[in-house]
Amino acid sequence: MSAPVVDRVIIFDTTLRDGEQSPGASMNIDEKLQMAEVLALLKVDVIECGFPASSDGDFAAVKAISEAIDGPTLAALSRCRRDDIVRTHTALRAAKRCRAHIFLATSEIHRTYKLKMDKGQVIACVREGLALARNLFDEVEFSAEDAARTEPDFLAEVVYEAIEAGATIINIPDTVGYAVPQQFGAIIRNLKTKVSNIDKAELSVHCHNDLGLAVANSLAAIEAGARQVECTINGIGERAGNCSLEELVMALKTRHDFYGVETGIDTPQLVYASSMLTRITGLTVPRNKAVVGANAFAHEAGIHQHGMLMHPSTYEIMRPEDVGRAGTSMILGKHSGRHAFSYWLEVNDFNCTESQFEEAFHAFKRLCDQKKEPAEDELLAIISDILHPAPHVLMTNGPFARRGM
Repeated sequence: MSAPVVDRVIIFDTTLRDGEQSPGASMNIDEKLQMAEVLALLKVDVIECGFPASSDGDFAAVKAISEAIDGPTLAALSRCRRDDIVRTHTALRAAKRCRAHIFLATSEIHRTYKLKMDKGQVIACVREGLALARNLFDEVEFSAEDAARTEPDFLAEVVYEAIEAGATIINIPDTVGYAVPQQFGAIIRNLKTKVSNIDKAELSVHCHNDLGLAVANSLAAIEAGARQVECTINGIGERAGNCSLEELVMALKTRHDFYGVETGIDTPQLVYASSMLTRITGLTVPRNKAVVGANAFAHEAGIHQHGMLMHPSTYEIMRPEDVGRAGTSMILGKHSGRHAFSYWLEVNDFNCTESQFEEAFHAFKRLCDQKKEPAEDELLAIISDILHPAPHVLMTNGPFARRGM
């Protein structure tokens, strides 16, 4: 009996290329190698190592990664120019499986003001560049830069010509983060309907987060039939960043019932990958960042804490261990209730009478009115003072002062 066919989304990680273009995120060769090893451990399908023609340093980094990293396909970015394509091939020569990622802008605004090319010149450039690349690389990916703002009929024409010229992956970038989910999904559906040779290539998307919609747009594209998503760890990248790898992957995993697709990502490595990138670049992750933020599995509100103590699924849709967290954090703070405080006492092996519990709980609440998050030693001091009061001592300072005997 044959194994069931798995509908799979390819994860193309561009942390080392588009991600590194974030202001303040540049990495040296050793740092890029270290991060590439983390990405291989995470089991991304494709690592975009850099942009070899952009600088000698980037060329050296791509070359070093191609010589050291095994497992994922290794890609590098290239303009649709002969010298760029040849230099990219030289940098990736040692890779066991290499991919050229060739881009050319297609939108009217880019054609007019940046390229100063008409539609016919764009088509001719695509044909020439991809014809060269298909003889040098294992895989050829073509990106229609600013595809989300390109006229639909012209985008379909460019995609057709790119496939005819040798592209095996067609990437549709929302380069400036302009698209919204319904529109972006329609772009993918239009290409699948209008481009007669579309079945000869994998459809990919690359979404930017200028309107905070990069993950949503990528998910809409998957619904419409795209099967590769370009993304970055922690969502870093140009301007407001890229589609966040960890958010996309966990959305697909958590809502497998809806999307029905899988990735090959080893999700317990997500927090590790996020923290390593933070350490290397110095770009911190907000506490409330989805999936990998410090608060992603932390609960302070009393109602939530009570629910969590009854059953984790009341307020957590993912298991912390599935992304590499040690467990849920029950934060004792201003909004915590009696259930959470009682649980903390139980965990710390304190046995209280009802009156002692009430006294300790009210003392805890007074402290929370003065501090955002009480320290563990302060909580221990509260309960110790109540369970083992020092005789004949008058405490005159602080919110937990107790009257002497």
